[in-house]
Amino acid sequence: MLLGALLDAGVPEGYLRDVLSGLSLHSFELAVARQVVQGFAATKVTVACGGHHHQHRHLADIADLLAAASVPPQVRDTALAVFTRLAEAEAAVHGATVAAVHFHEVGAVDAIVDIVGTVAGFAFLGVDRLVCSPLPLAQGWTACDHGEIPLPGPAVCRLLAGAPVYGEHLDQELVTPTGAALVCELASGFGPMPPMRLARTGYGAGSMVRHDGRPNLLRLMLGEAVEATEAQTVEVIETHLDDWNPEFWPHVSERLLAAGALDVCLIPIQMKKGRPGFLLRVIAEPAARLALTTALFNETSTIGLRLRREERMTLPRKTVSVSTPWGELAAKQIATPAGEIVAPEYEVCREVAERCGVPLQAVYAAVGRHALRGKDQP
Repeated sequence: MLLGALLDAGVPEGYLRDVLSGLSLHSFELAVARQVVQGFAATKVTVACGGHHHQHRHLADIADLLAAASVPPQVRDTALAVFTRLAEAEAAVHGATVAAVHFHEVGAVDAIVDIVGTVAGFAFLGVDRLVCSPLPLAQGWTACDHGEIPLPGPAVCRLLAGAPVYGEHLDQELVTPTGAALVCELASGFGPMPPMRLARTGYGAGSMVRHDGRPNLLRLMLGEAVEATEAQTVEVIETHLDDWNPEFWPHVSERLLAAGALDVCLIPIQMKKGRPGFLLRVIAEPAARLALTTALFNETSTIGLRLRREERMTLPRKTVSVSTPWGELAAKQIATPAGEIVAPEYEVCREVAERCGVPLQAVYAAVGRHALRGKDQP
């Protein structure tokens, strides 16, 4: 399915065949076909092998095969790293050494073609960062050389340790050891789609027909990275408080900001039975979730929190220096659809007002005047 998605996304079939012809393998046939899977146009790749395709191999055999292959060094080294991951996972599962592990199905010709071809495809496209979505893991049992094994396969579980996964009510294998090893070696991370300018999308079709009626497709989305200056997916944490002393709010807000909050607010509300209370809301990057929830439980009377993910849209901004009668002061330059504006920074202006004994609003006005004057200068 990865090979199909790569071809669908622009890897030339001729290039893939040239790379694979450099492998010292027994005869195999690569069949590439276009398919429509439940309304989606996709590419399906099938590897048909001769009678030796289930030859069992050790990692040393794979290393020798790749060393003798006429393939680009980057492709050879990365493919060997994928097989090494597989060997380590299988050794841990079966209580053996890496050197003693037989690859069984993974050592077959079709698996070698899958791994080398996939690595070569990503190299051809010049992909320097791959992000994978959380992976679906099925339930039930599947047959292999060891007999019946539970799903997800033990080697898959070992390979995906630390990766985000979720369960599916499906008794069909959705992630194979080969797929898990490829993803773990090639992907730089797991999670939502990173900011990028989308260029192409490829669909790879599988042979299995899913029992749940969903199309058995793998989607690959290619684009140019767009650097985001701040998180556009944020965690929103809320709680209602009706038995808490609001005099603690300055302390709590400082603790929350120190723990990674992007913004905090406390809103008076009328609660059940006519009791006055507060809505406490925190906005943060998802990575700060644990620190913030811990601070809320420690510093307030809440016994429960609501959490959700939201998308946000922000204007580009940067810190600039503005000339004022009190010296150079830092301010925010914000790019709006109507043009750039300069906004004073409260803490900077407050410090000047206190130090120089001038009204705060006078400092604000001076920043605004001098920002406009500077903008008009050539």
